[in-house]
Amino acid sequence: QVQLVESGGGLVQAGGSLRLACAAAGSFFSIDAMGWYRQAPGKQRELVARMSIGGSTDYADSVKGRFTISRDNAKNTVHLQMNSLKPEDTAVYYCNVDLRDAKFMPYAYWGQGTQVTVSS
Repeated sequence: QVQLVESGGGLVQAGGSLRLACAAAGSFFSIDAMGWYRQAPGKQRELVARMSIGGSTDYADSVKGRFTISRDNAKNTVHLQMNSLKPEDTAVYYCNVDLRDAKFMPYAYWGQGTQVTVSS
């Protein structure tokens, strides 16, 4: 069983910053990609940022230059530093982890979501 524990959401004024954290705990062999998605009311879930085990990154165009993803492979954690936040960044942010179990089978896990609200 694998659990993803998220933290760091909250309410911030436009132009402010927040840092999200996600820690993977449980039984697994390895973690491949780690990333963050978000879902605003009435919209589909979308990729925010993602990092492969090798360190390559992928960002949504809307957050490039403002958000930075990082991961600590030794601690099985991923962070999302969000700067210059805008009201349109308001959403529930979900941690996503692609990992492999002891039989090297791939699985994807999602965190419970953390609310980020940016006031204008």
